[in-house]
Amino acid sequence: MKKETEQEIERNLIFIGTIYDTFEALEETLGKMQLEEPLFLTYIAKRSFANAIFNHVKENNERQIYMNEDVIAEPAHQSLQ
Repeated sequence: MKKETEQEIERNLIFIGTIYDTFEALEETLGKMQLEEPLFLTYIAKRSFANAIFNHVKENNERQIYMNEDVIAEPAHQSLQ
Protein backbone atom coordinates (compact mmCIF):
# COMPACT_ATOMS: atom_id res chain seq x y z
CA MET A 1 0.00 0.00 0.00
CA LYS A 2 2.79 2.41 0.92
CA LYS A 3 4.61 1.73 -2.35
CA GLU A 4 1.43 2.54 -4.34
CA THR A 5 1.10 5.84 -2.48
CA GLU A 6 4.73 6.70 -3.20
CA GLN A 7 4.24 5.86 -6.89
CA GLU A 8 1.13 8.05 -7.01
CA ILE A 9 3.01 10.92 -5.38
CA GLU A 10 5.86 10.50 -7.85
CA ARG A 11 3.44 10.56 -10.83
CA ASN A 12 1.75 13.66 -9.43
CA LEU A 13 5.08 15.42 -8.96
CA ILE A 14 6.09 14.61 -12.53
CA PHE A 15 2.75 15.90 -13.80
CA ILE A 16 2.99 19.09 -11.73
CA GLY A 17 6.55 19.63 -12.94
CA THR A 18 5.46 19.18 -16.55
CA ILE A 19 2.69 21.76 -16.16
CA TYR A 20 5.10 24.20 -14.53
CA ASP A 21 7.69 23.66 -17.28
CA THR A 22 4.97 24.35 -19.85
CA PHE A 23 4.20 27.68 -18.17
CA GLU A 24 7.92 28.50 -18.23
CA ALA A 25 8.21 27.66 -21.94
CA LEU A 26 5.11 29.67 -22.77
CA GLU A 27 6.43 32.66 -20.83
CA GLU A 28 9.75 32.45 -22.64
CA THR A 29 8.06 32.26 -26.04
CA LEU A 30 5.67 35.13 -25.33
CA GLY A 31 8.55 37.21 -23.96
CA LYS A 32 10.57 36.69 -27.15
CA MET A 33 7.52 37.67 -29.19
CA GLN A 34 7.10 40.75 -26.97
CA LEU A 35 3.44 39.95 -26.33
CA GLU A 36 3.06 41.68 -22.99
CA GLU A 37 -0.60 41.04 -22.19
CA PRO A 38 -0.51 37.26 -22.86
CA LEU A 39 2.83 37.11 -21.03
CA PHE A 40 1.29 38.80 -18.00
CA LEU A 41 -1.73 36.46 -18.09
CA THR A 42 0.57 33.45 -18.31
CA TYR A 43 2.56 34.72 -15.34
CA ILE A 44 -0.65 35.14 -13.32
CA ALA A 45 -1.85 31.66 -14.34
CA LYS A 46 1.49 30.10 -13.35
CA ARG A 47 1.41 31.88 -10.00
CA SER A 48 -2.18 30.82 -9.38
CA PHE A 49 -1.30 27.22 -10.25
CA ALA A 50 1.66 27.24 -7.84
CA ASN A 51 -0.47 28.76 -5.06
CA ALA A 52 -3.17 26.12 -5.57
CA ILE A 53 -0.59 23.33 -5.37
CA PHE A 54 1.06 24.74 -2.24
CA ASN A 55 -2.31 25.33 -0.56
CA HIS A 56 -3.39 21.78 -1.35
CA VAL A 57 -0.17 20.38 0.12
CA LYS A 58 -0.51 22.58 3.21
CA GLU A 59 -4.12 21.47 3.78
CA ASN A 60 -3.19 17.80 3.36
CA ASN A 61 -0.27 18.16 5.78
CA GLU A 62 -2.46 19.87 8.37
CA ARG A 63 -5.10 17.16 7.95
CA GLN A 64 -2.43 14.45 8.31
CA ILE A 65 -1.03 16.06 11.48
CA TYR A 66 -4.55 16.31 12.92
CA MET A 67 -5.25 12.67 12.07
CA ASN A 68 -1.95 11.55 13.58
CA GLU A 69 -2.67 13.50 16.77
CA ASP A 70 -6.07 11.81 17.03
CA VAL A 71 -4.50 8.39 16.57
CA ILE A 72 -1.85 9.14 19.19
CA ALA A 73 -4.29 10.73 21.63
CA GLU A 74 -6.96 8.04 21.30
CA PRO A 75 -5.07 5.17 23.02
CA ALA A 76 -4.08 7.47 25.90
CA HIS A 77 -7.71 8.48 26.31
CA GLN A 78 -8.84 4.86 26.26
CA SER A 79 -6.33 3.90 28.94
CA LEU A 80 -7.91 6.44 31.30
CA GLN A 81 -11.26 4.67 31.16
